[in-house]
Parts: sequence; C-alpha cells; structure tokens
Amino acid sequence: MENLISLVNKLQQACTALGDHGEESALPTLWDSLPSIAVVGGQSSGKSSVLESVVGKDFLPRGSGIVTRRPLVLQLHRIDGDREYAEFMHQPRKRYTDFAAVRKEIADETDRETGRSKQISPVPIHLSIYSPYVVNLTLIDLPGLTKVAVEGQPDSIVQDIENMVRSYIEKPNCIILAVSPANQDLATSDAIKISREVDPKGERTFGVLTKIDLMDKGTDAVDILEGRSYRLQHPWVGVVNRSQQDINKNVDMIAARRREREYFSSTPEYKHLAPRMGSEYLAKMLSKNLEQVIKSRIPGLQSLITKTIAELETELNRLGKPIANDAGGKLYTIMEICRMFDSIYKEHLDGVRPGGEKVYHVFDNQFPVAIKRLQFDKQLSMENVRKLITEADGYQPHLIAPEQGYRRLIESCLVSIRGPAEAAVDAVHAILKDLVRKAINETHATKLVKYLSPQELKQFPTLRVEVGNAAFESLDRMRDESKKNTLKLVDMECSYLTVDFFRKLPQDVEKGGNPSHSIFDRYNDSYLRRIGQTVLSYVNMVCATLRNSIPKSIVYCQVREAKRSLLDHFFTELGAREMKQLSKLLDEDPAVMERRTNLAKRLELYRSAQAEIDAVAWSK
Repeated sequence: MENLISLVNKLQQACTALGDHGEESALPTLWDSLPSIAVVGGQSSGKSSVLESVVGKDFLPRGSGIVTRRPLVLQLHRIDGDREYAEFMHQPRKRYTDFAAVRKEIADETDRETGRSKQISPVPIHLSIYSPYVVNLTLIDLPGLTKVAVEGQPDSIVQDIENMVRSYIEKPNCIILAVSPANQDLATSDAIKISREVDPKGERTFGVLTKIDLMDKGTDAVDILEGRSYRLQHPWVGVVNRSQQDINKNVDMIAARRREREYFSSTPEYKHLAPRMGSEYLAKMLSKNLEQVIKSRIPGLQSLITKTIAELETELNRLGKPIANDAGGKLYTIMEICRMFDSIYKEHLDGVRPGGEKVYHVFDNQFPVAIKRLQFDKQLSMENVRKLITEADGYQPHLIAPEQGYRRLIESCLVSIRGPAEAAVDAVHAILKDLVRKAINETHATKLVKYLSPQELKQFPTLRVEVGNAAFESLDRMRDESKKNTLKLVDMECSYLTVDFFRKLPQDVEKGGNPSHSIFDRYNDSYLRRIGQTVLSYVNMVCATLRNSIPKSIVYCQVREAKRSLLDHFFTELGAREMKQLSKLLDEDPAVMERRTNLAKRLELYRSAQAEIDAVAWSK
C-alpha cells in the first residue's frame, strides 16, 4: 500500500505546479478529489509540536502570532538507510540535511509569496521529508485558527483563515486531524467547533489531545480519550509534546518520544490507554487510515480522470494546435482558414446555410415593388404630354407622328428606373457584406478539413479584421462594377427604342389633328391621352424586360464574383508578405494561448495520473 500514498504525493505536487490547489476553482479539480489529512487547530494548541513529533524533527517556524501563513503540504517518505533529508518542490534537486535550514526556508518562502506582511496565502508549500524513522504519510498543516487580528493584519484575517481552513476540510475526501489542548475546555476548542460543522457525525475526524501533562493536578483527560465527553467515529489520541524548556534546550526528538511513552505507561490514569497514545501511534494510525481511504477512492478517481481527459481533449481540439513557427507553416494556416471562410461563405449563398435567400427576395419583391412605385403618371399627365409634344416639334408641326415627343416622353420615364436599379445593387451588396460577417463568425475547421486542427477566425483578431476588410473591399469593387453594368442596361433602353412596338400600333389618319388649326390647338385631349397610353405601354414592356435582365446583371457582377474571387486580391497580396507580417496576422489572443498551454499541461497531468492509478489498481 505504500505506493498508494506515494502516488497521491506525486499527484498533489503536480497539481500545485499547475496552480491547481483547490482554491477558488469553479470546477471540481484533481486536487479536490485526492484524499488528504488536514491538521486543524487554534493558535497555541500544540499543532506544530504534534507535527514535529510525528516527523521526529524540529523543523517548523515558531514565534508569536500567526506563524503558519500558507498551507504546508508535508509528505513523509520512509526510506532504507540512516540518512535523513528534506526537499522543497520549489527548489528541485536541492537537499536539506540541516532541518534548521528547512525551518528558515519555510519562513522565507512564505515571505516570498505574502511579502513581509502578516497576510496569508492559499498557495501551498510542498515539503518532502525522507527518513527511515517515519511512516508514509501526507499531512497538510493549515494556519492556526484565531479570534483576534494582531498588529499589521487586516480585521478580515480571522475570517480569511477560517475560510481557508474550511476550503480544505469541507471536502469529503479530507481527513480532519483536530488538535485541541487538554488544559482548556473542549467546548471552546476551535478545532472541534469547525470540525463539527463540516463533519457533524465525526466520520472523518481524528481528535488529538495535546498538553495532557499540563492539566491541573487532580484532573485528567480520560473521559475525552475514551470518547465519553465528545464522541468521534475514531478513537482520540493523546500526545505529550516537548515543553518550551525542552525546545529551548534542543532536546532530541527521540528522547522526547521516549519520555512521552514513559509518561503514558507510568501514569495510572492513562496506563490502560498507553498502547494507543503518543505521536508514534498517531502517525501509524493516520498512515493506515489514509491508505484505506485512498484505496476506496481509486474507482472514483479513475472515473473523474477519464471524464476530465475527454473534456480537456475536446476543449483543446476546439482551441486548435499552437501556431507553426516557420513562415510556410504560418502561411499554410492562414490560407486554410481563409479557404474555410470562403467555403462557408459560398454555403450561405447556395442555401446550405441561411442568408442567400435574401438576395432572391430583393429580385422577387423589393425591386419589382420599387418599379411599381415609380410615378409614371406625372411624366404622362396631360399637361406634361402636351408640353413635351409641342416642344419636340419646334417651329414646325410634325407631319405624321410626334416622334421626338414620343422619344422624350419615353426617356423621361425610363430614366427614373435608374433609382430602383441602383437600390437593388446596394441591397444585394448589403446582404453580401452581412454574409461575410456571419461567415467570419462561423469559420472554424470542421470535417471538411480533416488534416487541419480546428482554428477559428475569432481566435486571431488581426487576421479576422484583415479578412473582413479584404472581403468588403472586393464586394465594394463588385458593387461598383455591377452598378455600372446595371445602369448601362437602363441607358441602353433609353438610347434605342424597339420600333416593332410602334409599327404594330393601329394607324389613325385623324390623329394628326386638323392642319388648319393653330399648333397649340391641334392636339385634342383624346389624342394626347392616346399618346400617353402608348408611351406607358412601351415603358411597361421595358420594365418587364429590365425586371429579368437587371437581376441577371447583379448576379453576374456581384453574387457570382463573390463566390468566385472574394479573396483573390488578399491571396495575391498575402504571398508577398514577410515572416513578421504573417506572424502579426496570427497574433492569437494571449488569453487563448495561455488557456491552451494550461489545458495541455493539465491534460498531461491527468494522463499521467491515469496511467499511474491504473498501474496501482491492477497491481492490487
């Protein structure tokens, strides 16, 4: 079972290296799921002395006020031989054989994180101690609970420490080591109070009673140690720590342990409890219990790890691979993303994706309605017809038909069609631009490009802007060309009238009027009205023709060209760019880059954890 605790030790270290230490995490993390033993106690409860007794070394900082200001993950490794040493995770490959130096490094590393203030930090310190005199065990030493902020500390320090302690012990995988002094009323114990709140049944709480030897004469702690005063699922353990005088004299831990054993075995009140009292028994009991908890949690850990690996792989697949470092790789990535954008844009126009139907709506609804709204009645009113007809004759009356009058009336009507024609061009242009925006937002590698990991245009802000601008510039050029060609269709109808239309009109010998009358009197209302109707018929015939030819012109000049060559100019210019310019196009959002890196590291951790846990599970 020893390899189970070693496995959890490695996973805890890896989690801390990734910044995952269970604090302020929105989602369940591997750290939260790992079984651990958290040491909880109030200030001056003897918590540090208990830890040092378990280790058998004097290595923890001491002083007044809050000394422990960061969680200390203490990992004990039993080794063969007689050499003892310690290692910090933040100082890999550096071994400490002088435990006074270990004490100093804990204090220094705390100050590096919190400054020389008296603030606290949730970021743990990892300390591994290798010794033939310890059992395999991992303990998390937490800041001592306090009731009053000392000078230099904010008023919130009391609540901050309590919140930090709760963040560890409220997790169902945490074993609580509640340290309380025997010379104080158990009802006022900070450790018991907070443990009872998170573990009301006492199923995962181990009670440790310190300072038994300092109780008033005539009193003892038997009722507590036998579970009558406060019952827990696990038996209480009493310890006798070194006195302050022993600490000042640097009394050897081995000698202190011997004196502890002698105290319990020689004191009448505790003699019957002696086999399960003392720091050595406490360490062995905790190690055994931790092993059992880890073993029971392995199936749950395997399930969590498998699920998390799948989620991480999905997220990494969405974010895509890191950008290539060489110019060719960068250019390839840009071209593939642009081709994907182009493909999605065509899908919108062709109906695979929504949006293209709006172009047809312009041709089938907006453009015809706009033509119908043209007020030809104004151009063909009796007054306007008479005015244009008489002006067209000049000083001589027409002999057969007012041809110039007809032409001017028709031209004045047909010219007004330019407005709806231009509006149709602009309406289609607006639709095509809107589809560019949609395609940019939807652009990411899919099954269409199996060899390209998913990349999104929004992932690269500069490329997104440049592709959008290039597409808009192309559409502007296409709009201008389309407008020019579309208006030419209208101008052609104005410049050449269809003669057959007029030849088929019924002839009327009287339509010229009476030549003996004045030029201003010779056109009666009936004759002018017939001219107006004839012109209107011809204009309607032309409108019907333009209703078909103008959409064709717009599709040819705008829609077809947008599908065929939307990014051609951009591709041509792209080939001439240098490495630095290409890199600028792929200036991925730093937050995305950081997230991808963190996800990749986390995925590596979970895959490694999966392999190691599976190996342990199969071996058992």
